[in-house]
Amino acid sequence: MREDDWMAERFEEHRTHLRGVAYRMLGSVDEADDAVQEAWLRFSRAGADGVENVGGWLTTVVARVCLDALRSRKSRREEPLDAQAIDATDPEHEVLLADSVGLAMLVVLETLAPAERVAFVLHDMFDVPFDAIAPIVRRSPAAARQLASRARRRVRRADSTTSDRARQREIVEAFLAASRGGDMAALLAVLDPDVVLRTDRGVARMGAPAEVSGAAAVAATFAGRARAARLTDFDGEPGLVWSVGGEPRVYFRFKFERGRIVEIAMLAA
Repeated sequence: MREDDWMAERFEEHRTHLRGVAYRMLGSVDEADDAVQEAWLRFSRAGADGVENVGGWLTTVVARVCLDALRSRKSRREEPLDAQAIDATDPEHEVLLADSVGLAMLVVLETLAPAERVAFVLHDMFDVPFDAIAPIVRRSPAAARQLASRARRRVRRADSTTSDRARQREIVEAFLAASRGGDMAALLAVLDPDVVLRTDRGVARMGAPAEVSGAAAVAATFAGRARAARLTDFDGEPGLVWSVGGEPRVYFRFKFERGRIVEIAMLAA
């Protein structure tokens, strides 16, 4: 077998793995493909005699290319590419997405420093030892371990926040359903006993009370109402908006403690 053919076969054996590594690091299919292509160019220039462990060598090259891309992205203060911009008709892209960490994790990874992201992805997702990661990020193995550890803590905090937001959204959904259905028991179940409803001047001019305190009173205020309200988000936090003729009129913002609503603010749009 010719050397060129042998190298092409060896590279194709690792292509899927390399794309997975690059995609997790960069959050973009196009950028991942560019990194893999760059790895192939470097592999072809190195020649068969210059590479002993093909898989490890290619992973290292892709990681270094990704690290450079991440640092360049940070220095230019570019927005990361849309992780959902994937051609759903392309079977290879479908496999990559199915094998990926998901959009939520990619969003979290975007908050990490480039070296942290590389260390975390390589070690925690692909079991690459820190001795091999160290030269990629140009740190000692101990420092590479610290990078991954710091990234891991941030990821865990973000996971906790995501879980909290999901639970808060469930509470708002339950509040909206109970309000529409006039279900007092269900409303009381999601309201803190000392919940407070506050309205701004714009909403007060519509006839709403400036302040209502206590679960029973707040539940009575909303029972059988909010039929035209719908779910929305405020800076990532769940809320409601009431619109008339497609135009927002009132926003409902919530505060939560111990799994219940402790404050509702009604704000004129």
